[in-house]
Amino acid sequence: MRSNGRAFHPIHPLLDSNSSRSAHGKRLRIRARRLRCCRSGDLMLSPRRFLIVFVAFLASASVVPSAVAAQAYLIADAQTGYILEEQEPRKKLQVGSLTKIATACVVLDWSERKSGDLNGAVAIPPEAFRGTTENNIGFQPGDTISLRDLLYAALVQSDNIAAYTLAYHVGSRLEGVEATAKLTPADMFVAQMNALAKQLKMERTRFVNPHGIDWKVKPLPYSTAEDMARLTRYAMNKPSFRFYVSQKERQISFNRQGQQLSYMLRNTNELLGQNGIDGVKTGRSSRAGDCLILYANRESEVVRNGQMETVYPRHLMVVLLGSTSRFGEGAALMQRGWQLYDQWAAAGRMADPKKIL
Repeated sequence: MRSNGRAFHPIHPLLDSNSSRSAHGKRLRIRARRLRCCRSGDLMLSPRRFLIVFVAFLASASVVPSAVAAQAYLIADAQTGYILEEQEPRKKLQVGSLTKIATACVVLDWSERKSGDLNGAVAIPPEAFRGTTENNIGFQPGDTISLRDLLYAALVQSDNIAAYTLAYHVGSRLEGVEATAKLTPADMFVAQMNALAKQLKMERTRFVNPHGIDWKVKPLPYSTAEDMARLTRYAMNKPSFRFYVSQKERQISFNRQGQQLSYMLRNTNELLGQNGIDGVKTGRSSRAGDCLILYANRESEVVRNGQMETVYPRHLMVVLLGSTSRFGEGAALMQRGWQLYDQWAAAGRMADPKKIL
């Protein structure tokens, strides 16, 4: 038998041969020394080899997915809708008060199309208190408040009563649909929310109320990280919406039987104002867990190629559903998102059409 042109003599470890035992023993001693060197750790590596191993480690670490315990998340370039990373993006989940993003969009669309006056005062109906267990602002049925302050209350402090009042008022003014015993103004408004979802190709979304409450509600509402990202891009294209969700605090006022009352809203988004984050919304329920949508900006990148100059706006979006630590995970995903964005931009911003929202 020959191997690589050299004579090959197989040696069985049980052969009773002095030369065989000697050669075998020598190989064992060499192997033992090599094993001791390997077990002694990185200190035995030459500086050059250590550098190569370290660089390889960094390269591999940059592509390891984030360790996120949330049920679903998505990171996307908000400018183009290109998805940089995702986990269970199409899984149907409850989204809690993220629903109020759709509520605000329908109100703002109605105001733009029908010249609705957001400064006009409306009365809070008794129906707004049904099914909700929180009333941090202290509203009472019959209080009058402007639509603008209701939008602030719904988006900044995620108030359920404010969201329902918006839906009740706008729903009663929608043209072409009349309320019946089974179809209330709020129901008609929710129909517009679902029509908007269809328009935005949110194919795995169902809204059943304007605030996202899912306790003792049938059928259950649901959406996905991917669908909520589509909705957020639509909402953030509205300057007024961007302004509402960027406010850390906002004082609102309302009238109660002739007495003017005020309340200081505080944004439920604890990451607002950090690292370029200027929105968007929190959500929480026992079914949904903790949910969060973040939107962040960096200074536009200017790329020059000879006489040509291209400006790339840099907007990043993170959608996080079913978390137990939304602000910790949200901050980590945003940081990772900018790393992924920089890698994508450096590679020429090539976008797979299948990964566009």
